[in-house]
Amino acid sequence: MLHKKLKAFPDDFLWGASTSAYQVEGANLEDGKGPSVQDVKKVPEGTSDLTVCADHYHRYKEDIALMAEMGFKVYRFSISWSRILPKGIGEVNPKGIEFYNNVINECLKYDIIPLVTMFHFDLPQALEEKGGWFNRDSIEWFTYFAKVMFENFGDRVKYWLTINEQNMLILTGDTIGTTTLTGPEKYKNLYQQNHHMLVAQAKAMALCHEMVDGGKIGPAPNISLGYPASCKPEDILAAQNLNAIRNWLYLDMAVYGKYNNLAWAFMEERDATPIIEDGDMEILANGHPDFIGFNYYSTATVAWCGEDAQDTYGHDQQKTKMEKGVYVGAANHNLPHTDFGWEIDPQGFRATIREMYSRYRLPMIVTENGIGAYDKLTEDGKVHDPYRIEYLRKHIEQIQLAITDGAEMMGYCPWSAIDLISTHEGMVKRYGFIYVDRDEYDLKTLDRYRKDSFYWYKKVIASNGADLSD
Repeated sequence: MLHKKLKAFPDDFLWGASTSAYQVEGANLEDGKGPSVQDVKKVPEGTSDLTVCADHYHRYKEDIALMAEMGFKVYRFSISWSRILPKGIGEVNPKGIEFYNNVINECLKYDIIPLVTMFHFDLPQALEEKGGWFNRDSIEWFTYFAKVMFENFGDRVKYWLTINEQNMLILTGDTIGTTTLTGPEKYKNLYQQNHHMLVAQAKAMALCHEMVDGGKIGPAPNISLGYPASCKPEDILAAQNLNAIRNWLYLDMAVYGKYNNLAWAFMEERDATPIIEDGDMEILANGHPDFIGFNYYSTATVAWCGEDAQDTYGHDQQKTKMEKGVYVGAANHNLPHTDFGWEIDPQGFRATIREMYSRYRLPMIVTENGIGAYDKLTEDGKVHDPYRIEYLRKHIEQIQLAITDGAEMMGYCPWSAIDLISTHEGMVKRYGFIYVDRDEYDLKTLDRYRKDSFYWYKKVIASNGADLSD
C-alpha cells in the first residue's frame, strides 16, 4: 500500500553490520585453534585460502574502532567453534576464550552491542570426521558448545543467533562448501542433518534462557520470498512449494516447533522424512525464540515443474535449482542484477518482511543484506562505491515502509562491516564499508580504507535513518 506518512525508525533501532569468523579472522590454525571444515577443503576452488582473510584476529581493535566511528549500535559476528573447542568437544582452548572476550570487551568499550552467531558454516573438522550433523550426537555437541559460550560470554553478550542460514546448509551446501552429497540417499541424509540441527537449535535457545540473565536468542536463516513466474494457478502452487521448502520449514520449526506441512509432504515424496526420536518434538516445542534474525539478498522466481521440465539453473542469470515435480527456476526480467548476477529486489525485501511478520509476529533484525562488487582502491586511497550506497539506500527505504506497514523491526546489520573472503568468489567480491588492502593472493599491506559508503552509512546512523541522501 502507499503511505502518505512514514513512521520513523524506533529510537532504539540497532544499526550495525555483520561478519563471520572463518571469512574475516584469519589465524585459522593459530593459538590452539583446530581446523574447521572450511579450513580443510571448503574455500571455492581457485580463490585465496583462509590463513589470513582480513586479519581481523590481529586487527580487531582497529576494526571495531572504525565501526565505532561509523556509529554502530551493534556488531554481529560469529564465534569459531574450533577456536573455542579445537576438537569440537572436550577441552576448551583458553586462547580462544581470551580472543572473544577481547572482541566483546572492545565492542562494549564503544557501547556497541555484541550480537553473536553461534554457528556460521564452520563445523570443526574433528566432528565432520565423526559424521558431522548426520550423527545424532551433533545435538549434544552443539549444546555443549552453547553451554561453553554462555558460561564464558553470557555475562556481557545478551543477544544470540543460533545457526546461520541453516536452510542454505541443506539446500545449497555443495556451493557453500559444507556438503557434497549425491545419489539416492542425498535427501534422506540432508533432512536428517536438518532435523538434528533443529533439535540442537531448540536446546540452545532453551539453554540461553536458563543460563543468560536477560538473554535473547533467535534463528538466522536466509529468507527471501518466492514469486510465481506468472499468474497461472500452477505457478502459484510452485511458488508456495518453494516458500515452504526454502523458508517456512525453518521458521515454522523455530517459532512453533512444528514441521511445515508442505515441506513434510516434499520429504515424504522423496522418502526423506527424518527419524524423530522420543522427546524430540517436545524439545522443539520448547525452543521459543525471542526474535527472528534473517539474511536477505534477493527474491526467487519459479514456475510449475511438469514431467518434461528442463532445469534452467545458471541460464539467463537464474539461480534457483529445479526440484522435479515441485518447481523450476525462472528468470525475473523485471529486476536488475549485480555484477555477480544476483537479482536486486528492494521491494521484495519489504514483501519478505511483511510475510514473515504476518506469519510469526516476532521482532526481526536483518542480519545480512548487501551487494558484492569489484571495488577499486584509487591512488589517493579512496574507494568510490555509489552502487553500494544506492543498493543500501533502497533497502533501508523498504525497511521503513515495512515498519509503517506495522512490522516490528529491531535493527539492520548489512553484509559486511569490512571486506572479507566471500563464500562464493573469494576476495574478488567485496561487500564491506571498509576496504582491506589485499588481493586474491597478494596480501599487500592489509591496511584499512574508508569507502564512500562508510561516510554515507555514518550519516544514516547519526540521523537514525532519516537522512539517506548522498
